Amino acid sequence: MAFNRHGGTTMRAGGQPTRRVTISQGQYEVLDDPDAVITTILGSCVAACVRDIHRGFGGMNHFVLPGPQHKSNNVGDPARYGDRLMELLVDSLFKRGANRNSLEAKIFGGANPLNTFSTVGLQNAAFAKRFLEEKGIDVVEVNVGGPYGCKLDYWPVSGKTRHTLLTGT
Repeated sequence: MAFNRHGGTTMRAGGQPTRRVTISQGQYEVLDDPDAVITTILGSCVAACVRDIHRGFGGMNHFVLPGPQHKSNNVGDPARYGDRLMELLVDSLFKRGANRNSLEAKIFGGANPLNTFSTVGLQNAAFAKRFLEEKGIDVVEVNVGGPYGCKLDYWPVSGKTRHTLLTGT
């Protein structure tokens, strides 16, 4: 099961190259390259961005649902679920030497783009927030909900984010 997919290189202002790494549903990436940005598109899915503010690395995941509705042997791809991807992201950070007291997190997505009565987006966001709080990771930004999906860019070394709503206009 593959979780990482590397993208191409684009140019920053001033002609400096930026490595763009795109992730999609069921994937995560951890980077320590100051010239790298992790990007994804979110609707009702959620992305958690977590970084060690002192060691200069971080990562982002993209999950579809908090966890399988029925705990059985046939739940589909476990990488789609927040309960699996949140563990993978945080464990990967710890394996690289992250200190729990130096971690900060940001949560994005969780929209209801079809304006339905579904609450899956908000359930995803609530799960991510609860998971991070239970792990003792400080959540410094939450930008979730609403009727529009978004494009998210995350620079895991600096913690900078660019959140662009996909309004269709």
